[in-house]
Amino acid sequence: NGARCAARFAYLNRIAGENLSFETEAGIINGQVIGNGAKVRIPDPTDLRLDYRIELKSRPLTVSSVNTGVPHVVIEVADLEGVDVLGLGREVRNHIAFAPNGTNANFIRLEKDGTLGIRTYERGVEDETLACGTGNVAAALISVLRHGLPSPVKLLTRSGEFLNIYFEQKGETFSAVYLEGDARVIYKGELSPEAWQ
Repeated sequence: NGARCAARFAYLNRIAGENLSFETEAGIINGQVIGNGAKVRIPDPTDLRLDYRIELKSRPLTVSSVNTGVPHVVIEVADLEGVDVLGLGREVRNHIAFAPNGTNANFIRLEKDGTLGIRTYERGVEDETLACGTGNVAAALISVLRHGLPSPVKLLTRSGEFLNIYFEQKGETFSAVYLEGDARVIYKGELSPEAWQ
């Protein structure tokens, strides 16, 4: 999500054109500004594992996981509104299976129209966030393998906004993975020299 915002910011401020690239800790990110949004390429996913069990204090849990630039666990639930994102998410995030750095935890529900609902417990924030870009990518790719969803996969985030995930697939291998969604300007600010004196 930050990459999409950075892409549109660079375009609006004439730092780059509609098609651009920038360097991150995860590598070079290519992007394209489209209207009020942006579409950015995500590093090819690694370490994909489907449907394995971890033992939690409360109960065993079947999860899938993938690294989409950062590690993510994906858990399908029947009741997305009722799931304990904070409690269960924190327990998964800190589970020994994902030590030492931990993981993000994504809870998803596949709707009848093929849209995925998603809620994410994000490490570093240590709470639920309104949307996690790499988490949406992880949820989409896991769901492609579990349910045969076509590209693009559409996800409804906790913020109420939709994100689209595009990809190319060969078996369980994904490439050319893109995240697309809005990146709207909501405010502008100005720092005076006194701000850093």
